[in-house]
Amino acid sequence: MNRPSHFHDRKSSQPRDGEQSERVARLVAEGARLLSQHHPGEALVPLLKAQEMAPNNVAAAINIGGAYILQGEHKQAIPVLEKASRLEPANSMVWINLAAAYLGKLPFATLEMQDRAIEAFERALAIDARAPHVNYNLGLIYLERKDIEQAALHFYAAIENDPNDLDAQTWLDKIRQGPS
Repeated sequence: MNRPSHFHDRKSSQPRDGEQSERVARLVAEGARLLSQHHPGEALVPLLKAQEMAPNNVAAAINIGGAYILQGEHKQAIPVLEKASRLEPANSMVWINLAAAYLGKLPFATLEMQDRAIEAFERALAIDARAPHVNYNLGLIYLERKDIEQAALHFYAAIENDPNDLDAQTWLDKIRQGPS
């Protein structure tokens, strides 16, 4: 006997793995698009849904962390990104975002927060020596610490990675000029 067409057994009502993976990928892409348009709050909606469906999806975690950071909610980003760092320890983007989460707003960062950020930024550089903006950010941290030599080394490395990094060049020029 045939089942009526309106009847669905449990197995058929659950998305297949491929369908779920595609849906998660679409949700992550939508979140990333919203982040690129500077809508971190809106981006969290599809990203958190993607994380709910695939708790170990590192791309979702990186973007969720980024959304929290852009909203100034650095502490909320930390556990999401720490989990991602355990899942994919060789992913430089995880470490870059985790460093930003640890650091928070640089003028308000404690030495401990700076130390954690430095360690995470250094992990990112160990994975990808040309990771974008990492040397620049390290230069800013060392400048804040009044470690001018380390700051200069990182600004110089930032310029080597990206000769068009005008911000790093400006800081390096100021360091070369000395105190005013």
